[in-house]
Amino acid sequence: MKIFCIGRNYVDHAKELNNPVPSEPLIFMKPPTALLLNNRPFFYPDFTQDLHYEGEIVLRVAKNGRSVEPEFASRYYDAVAFGIDFTARDVQDKLKSKGHPWEIAKGFDRSAPVSRFISLEELKNAQDIHFQLKKNGAVVQDGHTRDLIFTFDTLICHISRYFTLHKGDYIFTGTPAGVGPVQIGDVLEGSIEGTELLRCAIK
Repeated sequence: MKIFCIGRNYVDHAKELNNPVPSEPLIFMKPPTALLLNNRPFFYPDFTQDLHYEGEIVLRVAKNGRSVEPEFASRYYDAVAFGIDFTARDVQDKLKSKGHPWEIAKGFDRSAPVSRFISLEELKNAQDIHFQLKKNGAVVQDGHTRDLIFTFDTLICHISRYFTLHKGDYIFTGTPAGVGPVQIGDVLEGSIEGTELLRCAIK
């Protein structure tokens, strides 16, 4: 399975990191070894001093597809989860300053905690999903998918232009404003429509 991730897909997040707002989806990938499931703890890696959380809605691909047309895009995902894109920000900044790829800052082992998935049919409005991330009980990110720069359907079409989608692939759809650092001892909790789905303790 493949894990696609979309960078800078909320205007306010792009601005908070002083990045330009993209004109097309910015795609990067994480390997399957990045997955952290079943609310297992996350162990702070020794190669970073500035680890950041980025809470996101994660799509589950429902069928195989290549070069999907817009009118069919909604058929290619069927469920969502809450995910965290952990980022070694200091490592990423150093690599970016040299013009180097920054996969090691994003795709390292266990850098992608993902909750259980819930069917789109269970949601009140699959076109505007409300999600939150709490750190130690305080809300640090509060997002609505209506604010996505590139919608779910647009992402399906764009990604499938370059990569064949397979049933069971994941798409991290982007993080809203409010990203920040975590320390050992912190607890992150992710919710969709008020229901807590993800709990991640930093060890």
